[in-house]
Amino acid sequence: MLQKSPPESICVIRLSAIGDTCHALAVVRAIQDAWPETRLTWIIGKTEAALMSDIPGIKFIIFDKSRGSRAYADVRSQLNGERFDVALCMHPSMRANVICRLVKTRVRLGYDFSRARDFQWLFTNHRIAATGRQHVQDAMLEFARHIGVPRRELRWDIPLSPSHRDFAAQFQSPDRPILVISPCSSERTRNFRNWSAESYAAAANHARNRFNCRVILTGGASATEMEYGNIIRGLCDPGLVNLIGKTSLKQLLAILDVAAALVCPDSGPAHMATTVRTPVIGLYATSNPERTGPYFSREFTVNAYPDAVQKFLDKSPDEVRWGQRVRDPHAMGLLRLAWVNEKIDAIFGNRSATALSRK
Repeated sequence: MLQKSPPESICVIRLSAIGDTCHALAVVRAIQDAWPETRLTWIIGKTEAALMSDIPGIKFIIFDKSRGSRAYADVRSQLNGERFDVALCMHPSMRANVICRLVKTRVRLGYDFSRARDFQWLFTNHRIAATGRQHVQDAMLEFARHIGVPRRELRWDIPLSPSHRDFAAQFQSPDRPILVISPCSSERTRNFRNWSAESYAAAANHARNRFNCRVILTGGASATEMEYGNIIRGLCDPGLVNLIGKTSLKQLLAILDVAAALVCPDSGPAHMATTVRTPVIGLYATSNPERTGPYFSREFTVNAYPDAVQKFLDKSPDEVRWGQRVRDPHAMGLLRLAWVNEKIDAIFGNRSATALSRK
């Protein structure tokens, strides 16, 4: 479905989560670069809008799921009857499917049948090409390719205000590279992605003792994250900075921008760090980093997913569905501290890399 000429208007539908909206932003930026005159509207979740909604050149329509059925009426009202040349339905979920049908357009582009979860194929009339075993970022970029946007170097350029940068600057010093640890993934049913707090503390101490890192903990204000923060801080040097529950998404991005590296499980911060080109030591056992890992940090990923698939599913990664989760609370225990410390050494042992606390 290549466009013969640039479309006048495009509606992007990607509500959540933080990592996936970061992937979607790369698509939107590619469209902006190729077709600067095209009007862009993005229907996005309320939490994600806090990070994205001040990007110039895009009209954001916020879907607040906490409002229940009224949220759909809100979206319809904000659309105000506008017609679009194309709708990019990059969120295969029933909630997003319903929103897709609220958008007035002749072209609703969705995923191929194998990836169109929640019957998305019933709500769209065009589909990207079926391609197996792609990274989520590459899969989303197929939407841009499908409508004729040429391949370009990826960019995100999420705006940060002077106050956001000042917030991050207070933790910088010329002789101490910053290591950020975001220990927890989002809390979902049977979502066993978190490494142990004690292991994170040991990795933090390794970075502090060997490379004089300033270690900063980040995360949300959930009870689990607050508990992780208290345990890790209690096991570490008093100089560790605990910002769990104390930052906005923009402040977190500003900290990631000045950091030399991030350690985290499969979570939104991994992809936020990617947007500012900060290396990510991703910790993976219950999900496949080849599909959801930090896009530019494959070499630093600690990957116990093949071991977890073998141990808990009694199969090899090639025998399971692409994207298959390992739903076992013991899976992250397969990650060894020595493997994580090796990745820390690889980043901070290179003195030019520690200049990334530059940024």
